[in-house]
Amino acid sequence: MIFTPIDIASSAVLLFLFLAMFTFLLSRRQRLMIDICFSLAAAASLLGFIAGAWTVAGGVTEKIVLLFGLPDLPFHLRLDPLSGFFLTVIGLLSFFVSVYSIGYVRGFLGKRSVTSLVVFYCLFIAGMFMVVMADDALIFLISWEIMAAASYFLVLFEHERIENRRAAFLYMVVAHVGAIAILLSFGILAGLATGFKDFSGYTFDAMRATQFPVGGATAAFLLAFFGFAAKAGIVPLHVWLPEAHPVAPSNVSALMSGVMLKTAIYGIIRVTFDLIKVFPWWWGALALALGLISAVMGVLYALMQHDLKRLLAYHSVENIGIILIGIGLAMIFTSFKLPLLAALALIAGLYHTMNHAMFKGLLFMGAGAVLHATNERNMEEMGGLIHRMPWTAALFLVGCVSISALPPFNGFVSEWLTFQAFLLSPGLPNPLLKLLIPLGAALLALTGALAAACFVKAFGVTFLGHWRGHHNPSVHEANWPMRFGMIMAALTCLLLGILPAMFIGWMDTLSAQLVGSKIGASSGAYGWMWLTPVAPERASYSGMIVFWGIMAVVVSTFLLLHVRPGKIHRAPVWDCGFEKINPRMQYNATSFAMPIRRIFGFLFSIRERVRAGSNPGHAAFPVRLNYSLRIRDRFWGWLYQPIVVSSFWIARHLGRLQQGRIQVYLIYSFITIIVLLVFL
Repeated sequence: MIFTPIDIASSAVLLFLFLAMFTFLLSRRQRLMIDICFSLAAAASLLGFIAGAWTVAGGVTEKIVLLFGLPDLPFHLRLDPLSGFFLTVIGLLSFFVSVYSIGYVRGFLGKRSVTSLVVFYCLFIAGMFMVVMADDALIFLISWEIMAAASYFLVLFEHERIENRRAAFLYMVVAHVGAIAILLSFGILAGLATGFKDFSGYTFDAMRATQFPVGGATAAFLLAFFGFAAKAGIVPLHVWLPEAHPVAPSNVSALMSGVMLKTAIYGIIRVTFDLIKVFPWWWGALALALGLISAVMGVLYALMQHDLKRLLAYHSVENIGIILIGIGLAMIFTSFKLPLLAALALIAGLYHTMNHAMFKGLLFMGAGAVLHATNERNMEEMGGLIHRMPWTAALFLVGCVSISALPPFNGFVSEWLTFQAFLLSPGLPNPLLKLLIPLGAALLALTGALAAACFVKAFGVTFLGHWRGHHNPSVHEANWPMRFGMIMAALTCLLLGILPAMFIGWMDTLSAQLVGSKIGASSGAYGWMWLTPVAPERASYSGMIVFWGIMAVVVSTFLLLHVRPGKIHRAPVWDCGFEKINPRMQYNATSFAMPIRRIFGFLFSIRERVRAGSNPGHAAFPVRLNYSLRIRDRFWGWLYQPIVVSSFWIARHLGRLQQGRIQVYLIYSFITIIVLLVFL
């Protein structure tokens, strides 16, 4: 029997759904449940990865019609290069995280039941698989809701904490507002596909076959973009993200940040490039502008954070912005009939989609290992962990280098490709774009520099120096399943960085499907070692040569300094005149971010206080200073707080209608009937 990619992908979804039900049979044997269910989840994820990679490599398109659902509205599934690519990304990171979860979730044993965590973990991944395989609006929205509901319960896992309940509620509200916008968008496209005569336009094939009028297409695009932007965490719809990701279990945070946000990117690309196909340039300019704002604001928000997981969550806002920059450029170039540059920009955005999934998954797994060992998320209470957690420190450093876009790791390649899309763009016949594109390149460079500074802070404060905490916990290294998950993600970051031409050649079917052009032939024109995105005389990069050059320097330094005795001299740390330096004198996260806070502080709501108090027993220092700093997101006060206040005001006044007397309620019913008779 010959299996096709869509058969394998469907089997993966069925296995996840089976695991969600099978888990209850093992609820009394928690450790066995963890080992079996997460091992099978890793196998199902691997099946999804194989199906997606096979689909992209072969450039095939397969369809299945499932004859159940609503009457005359069957479910349609489809695997094409676009859905195959996102299935590959979701499956690969889910495989790493499932292996990691075998060790991580054991940390909850003896503290709480993990049955709900395992059940909703499986439903969560199954929902993401189904979203990218859906080929009609009905199954897409059902899958979207499964994914959203499962992730809601995962955020709510430690429900006794008020911050978890608040974050889960905020996440669900934003998710459903976005889902309503997506529903309305599909409703417009489906109605235009059939002239609003019947429901047959709900399939994506019917939408693809329709040439939409500009007004209807614009309304559908704006609604879809708003709905998907809410899920992706694009500024100003990002406020739920730094609340939900930090409080979720770290294996869930890795999936939410690494791949759940990418389903929104998938939705934007699917609606724009596949269903609508023809669009004006300003759609791309809107995506580009919001991407630039998200990238810069996301990294600035991250720099201000002390909570390690919250810092990583804000970096998801930044990196989603970078992905959106590539998509926006591709839309602009497509509208001006520049298919080669559109292919370059689209590949840059999609390559960063995969890269972000890998290094952000690695970083959240590393943060989970730190939390697992110290029970701390506040970097101000950490320090010196490299001595007790050398594996975690080394692997977290790989993630830091990757997300900072430094060679030879993967983050550099996708951001370099995005810069090439900026720099190779011709003079477009629009004054706004002539300003926006060079400004975008400058802001992307600023984002890269700030990201590097942020992860110098994150790694340095967390792993270097001495322990800063008020207690001295028995810190331990992550167990081997956790290490294996992080090691595989770190190796993937390296391979994506040193072999980009091979991966871009594999991805070429996507740009051919969506914008009608490829860059694989030019990108690999000089072999697998060299990446030449458009033409070798314009730009080239070899990750392999950079990697071996760095390795040669490292090995030479080790041989010259460490092998020969007496070459390294150790001396006491210079203590600025103090005889006894202690951990409290170290740089901390607040002091590290202070110069940048002084420059960009106007973008935040900052309350900084220094209070003086008595210090009895210290004649030399009669005054004790207490320093406090509070930084809040201005968008919450500008956009969300007025909505919250208005909602409570309306609710309080509508509450007056509840009189508790049957006579009043009968009057309400009578008035309603009269109004309906008059106006209908």
